[in-house]
This record gives sequence, structure tokens and C-alpha cells, in this order.
Amino acid sequence: MRLPLLIIIATALLASCQQHDGQGDATARKDEGHNNFTAITPEETLRFSGTEPFWGGSVTGNDLVWTTPEKPGGATIRVERFSGNNGLGFSGKLDVKDFNMAVTHAPCSDGMSDRTYPFTVTVEISQQAYNGCGWTEKMPFTGPKAP
Repeated sequence: MRLPLLIIIATALLASCQQHDGQGDATARKDEGHNNFTAITPEETLRFSGTEPFWGGSVTGNDLVWTTPEKPGGATIRVERFSGNNGLGFSGKLDVKDFNMAVTHAPCSDGMSDRTYPFTVTVEISQQAYNGCGWTEKMPFTGPKAP
């Protein structure tokens, strides 16, 4: 059975032994012999969005809201959170489909505004991939508030 490409990429990113570029607020910490990404705590809300097609949402703790133009109120799902050296992963079920999201600390542009986001977000729902950007209150996007 083949693993979805996103899981392979996320595993490689999260298991990587390389440190982030040394910026203090996004570094990993040693915990039980592993480096864990600490730039986004479970208590913080990570917001994320993408284009083509438009999608977005937020995740706080183990509750993730997934929005689309067809479902602007969103669907709330329970996710498991895991952290590695270079980012976070979230996995759960959206309806009956596998939902996996990888978040890495890397500058991101949505391609439609003059905003720059601190996190790159990749979502896979049943083998369909979505690429987007993320931000938190402590690590907001830069650029215009209303694109």
C-alpha cells in the first residue's frame, strides 16, 4: 500500500535533523531526545488559507475547522497533533475522508495579495493536495489587512 505523497513529505520535514535558521521564536526544543517544533503552541489558533480552489480554516488544540466556498460556516473535525523539528502535522477524518495537514515555518505568499505569511501549509484530503499559507496572532502575516 502506497503512502500518500503528503505524508511522506510531512514525515521527512518533521523528522529532519536540521534546525530552523536560528530565529528564537521558531526554534525546536529538546524533549525526550527529540526536537519538537514550538513556534505554535496547542493553545494558539493557527489560521490558514489557500487559493485555487479557495479554502481555509483554523485549528486550536485538537479542533480544526475546514471552510470552502460551498461550506463557508465550515466543518469542525477532531485532529491529532504531532510536532517534529521543522513543523507540525494534524490528521483526522473529514466526513469519511482522510485529512492530513503539514505546517512548516517558511515564508509563504498566497499569490493574490501583497501579504507574506510565516507558515507554509499543505493539506491532503483523500489524495487531493491543497497548498496555502498560515499565521497566528503571535506570528501574523505582513502586508495589507484587506487584500
